[in-house]
Amino acid sequence: EEGGVQRTGFIADQRATGSGVIVDPDGYIVTNAHVVIDARHIDVSVMEPGQPGQPAKHKHFAATTVGLDRETDLAVLKIEAKGLPTLSFLDDTDSLKQGQLVLALGSPLGLDNSLTVGFVSAAVRQLSPDKPNFYIQTDAPINPGNSGGPLLDIAGRIAGINTMIMSQSGGSEGIGFAIPS
Repeated sequence: EEGGVQRTGFIADQRATGSGVIVDPDGYIVTNAHVVIDARHIDVSVMEPGQPGQPAKHKHFAATTVGLDRETDLAVLKIEAKGLPTLSFLDDTDSLKQGQLVLALGSPLGLDNSLTVGFVSAAVRQLSPDKPNFYIQTDAPINPGNSGGPLLDIAGRIAGINTMIMSQSGGSEGIGFAIPS
C-alpha cells in the first residue's frame, strides 16, 4: 500500500498490427519476427476478392508460428486454409538496381491494403559493420503497420520484406529498409 492506495497486478490487453505475405497456397505466410514475437494470439485477416469500388471483405484465421528468427527478423506463420493467392519471390535480388521502381504493400497505421511507390535507394545497405545483415533501402513510404509486408518489383515479385525505417519523427521520411528475398 502506498499513500493509502492499494496496488494490484493486472493483465494488459495489447494489440499490434503488422503485415505479411502469403507465399504458399496452403496457408504459409512470411512476416517480421517483431510483429508476432510475444503474441499469445495471432489473427490473420485475408482479403477476399471483391467488386471494384466496394469495401473489401475479410476472412479471419487463427495463425500459429511455424518458425521465427530474431536475428534476421523473419517469421513464418501457418493458417488453416487452402487455395490462397500467393506472391512469388524475386529469384535474384542481385538484379535489383539503384533507381529501380518498387512497391510497398501493407497496412500502415492500420489502413489495410495500402500500396506506396518508390525507388531502390540502395540495393545493398549494411546498417552496422558489427552485424552481417544487409537490407534493400527504399524511399517508398513505409510506416508502422507495414512491417512484414512485401516490397515488390514492378513485375509483382517479392524483392524483400519491409522491416524498419529510420525516422526522426516516427513516421516515414523516405528511409525504409526491407530484408532481401
